[in-house]
Amino acid sequence: MTQEQNLHQSMTQTPAYDGQPAQLVTLSNTHGMQVTFMDIGATWLSCILPVKGNKREVLLGVNSMENFDKQASYMGTTVGRYANRIANGRFKIDGQNYKLETNQAGNTLHGGPNGFDKRRWNIAEQTDTSVSFTLESADGDQGFPGNLNVSVRYDITEDNRVSIHYSATTDKPTVVNLTNHAYFNLLGAEAGHDCLSHIVSINANQFLPTNSVGIPLGNLKSVKSTSFDFNQPMMISERLLGDEQQKAAKGYDHSFLLADGCKRTQCAATVTSPDALVSLKVFSTKPAMQLYTGNWLGGTPNRSGGSYEDYAGLALETQFLPDSPNHPEWKQDSCILKPEQEYNYRTCYQFEFSGDSSN
Repeated sequence: MTQEQNLHQSMTQTPAYDGQPAQLVTLSNTHGMQVTFMDIGATWLSCILPVKGNKREVLLGVNSMENFDKQASYMGTTVGRYANRIANGRFKIDGQNYKLETNQAGNTLHGGPNGFDKRRWNIAEQTDTSVSFTLESADGDQGFPGNLNVSVRYDITEDNRVSIHYSATTDKPTVVNLTNHAYFNLLGAEAGHDCLSHIVSINANQFLPTNSVGIPLGNLKSVKSTSFDFNQPMMISERLLGDEQQKAAKGYDHSFLLADGCKRTQCAATVTSPDALVSLKVFSTKPAMQLYTGNWLGGTPNRSGGSYEDYAGLALETQFLPDSPNHPEWKQDSCILKPEQEYNYRTCYQFEFSGDSSN
């Protein structure tokens, strides 16, 4: 039985929260790259690369619905209606105050206690190289205003990209911030190595300082002469816990305001494995990106019957800055979606690996 068949079988043995089995979709390209997605949470479940003749799983994940339900790390899920944090679960649109469901230290994280990561999405369209998921979120869902229709489309390409296209419409002004919460370990998700020796670059001159629970303290800060300067490639461990911001979060869990060129063609971030056999480039039309080094992953179920340790993988979550509904002064696109508008953003994760004939 192939890895793909094993995953499909193990993930569907136990029903999901609604009593029905999950639906999985696997896509591949001619270079042997293979990605699997699941309708529960519109989740990116697996990413297998052919590296030096071996199959390398570079995405952290689970292999059973029981463990998917147990994990609280949002592994590979589509998070929304609003990714990251909204302070005190409160915001205002056009003078109208809204109070959300809260789920972390009195704040709303990743859409609330029953966010999009916990829903069964509809598989709207599927081809050999793409799958589209749709979801309807009712007015008042988790406290958010407006009936929201959401679509997430995943594509795999011949240049080894996983392209994610997010779109949404609403019938009432609301806030929207969708992202994918994949965790990457380019040495191999189940190989027992942490991500701290990965080499990272981020195309950003500013980051957002936060308090101990991830709420912004106010203004953006220059990365210059700080441990947040990734303009030149740097090993994560080089400046890990190098200042009070990181010590409070036990590592990196911060948003960077991406350079303007990233909205067009510039690369937003790069990651290279310690063995130099795999690299990842991130492209996005979103204005910001959260770097999270898996500081609290310890105890999260893995695919091999055990648990991941802290720092087992890193997330590169493209998004609006956290708590943006309460900070219109920040220089980024508005996170407010109005009925006459369409939410429309793309993020691409492009892999390069040894033995790839396209390189």
